[in-house]
Amino acid sequence: MSAAYILVLYYSRHGATAEMARHIARGIEQAGLEARLRTVPAISAECEAVAPAIPEEGATYASLDDLKRCAGLALGSPTRFGNMAAPLKYFLDGTSSLWLTGELVGKPAGVFTSTASLHGGQETTLLSMLLPLLHHGMLVTGLPYSESALLETQGGGTPYGPSHHAGADGKRALDAHEIALCRALGLRLARTAQRLESGHHG
Repeated sequence: MSAAYILVLYYSRHGATAEMARHIARGIEQAGLEARLRTVPAISAECEAVAPAIPEEGATYASLDDLKRCAGLALGSPTRFGNMAAPLKYFLDGTSSLWLTGELVGKPAGVFTSTASLHGGQETTLLSMLLPLLHHGMLVTGLPYSESALLETQGGGTPYGPSHHAGADGKRALDAHEIALCRALGLRLARTAQRLESGHHG
C-alpha cells in the first residue's frame, strides 16, 4: 500500500490560492504526511476542450483516483460572487461515482479561499465548498479559535477555513497570520487523518 497523503485540490487564477495551497502543504508535511498538490483545468463555453492535458506550469490536474485514495482533503478556490469558482465545482460535480461507493465517507476535509475584497464573500465561498463535502460524508475540520492568528488577523482568516485578502489588483501577498492559518489547517488535517487511521486499526 502506498503512503498516506492529504490531497490539496485547488483552482487558482492569479496565484494566491495556489500560494495558500503550498502553505497548507507545509503544514501537512510538518505532521509527517505527504501533501499531494493538484489543480483543475479552466472551463469555457467552448464545446470541445482545447487546454493541454497537462498544465504548462504548477500542479498537475487532479484525477478521481487522487480523490478516492486520499487520507484527507483540503479544497481551495478563489471567490466568484460568494461562491466557489466554476472549474472546481465542475470537477466536484463529476464525483458521483465516489459518492455512490462512499469512498470519501469519514475522511477529514477543510476548505480555503482567496478574495480581492476583504468582505467579498470569503465565508460564503467556504461554506459553498463544504456542501458537497458534507454530501460525501467527509468530516469537516474548520479552524478553532485556539489558533491565535484567528483572533489577531487583520486580513483573511475564518473559523470555516483559512482565507486571504488579495487586494483589488490581486497582488497583496499572504501576511503572517494568513500563512499561519494555512499551515494550521494542513497540520490539523494531517493529524486528524493520522488519528482516524490509528483508531481504524486499533
